[in-house]
Amino acid sequence: QAQFVESGGALVQFGGSLRLSCTASTAIFRSIFMTYGMGWYRQPPGKQRELVASITGDGSTNYVDSAKGRFTISREDAKRTVWLQMNDLKPDDTAVYYCNRLRAPYTWGQGTQVTVSS
Repeated sequence: QAQFVESGGALVQFGGSLRLSCTASTAIFRSIFMTYGMGWYRQPPGKQRELVASITGDGSTNYVDSAKGRFTISREDAKRTVWLQMNDLKPDDTAVYYCNRLRAPYTWGQGTQVTVSS
């Protein structure tokens, strides 16, 4: 079963902003969650899932080139939550966004739909 729940997706205008949240289930204790490298992924229709941003347990981050300067990934271990702040959104950002553990990911959840209108 999925161990993370994504939320925050919406229909937004070109250039708009959204903040997505990813919250771990209660089955994942804080002491365990804080050791996970976590990633935000997206999957546009008809395309393969793509890693957009990642964050290690110690807070180091990486981004796909198209997201650099626009997206920021962060984590709050006390809340067992990973955030994705998305600014200056473009139609190409339209996708279902998922979060998961980087290594040995859990079952994928439902994701959250982000739609950017032109």
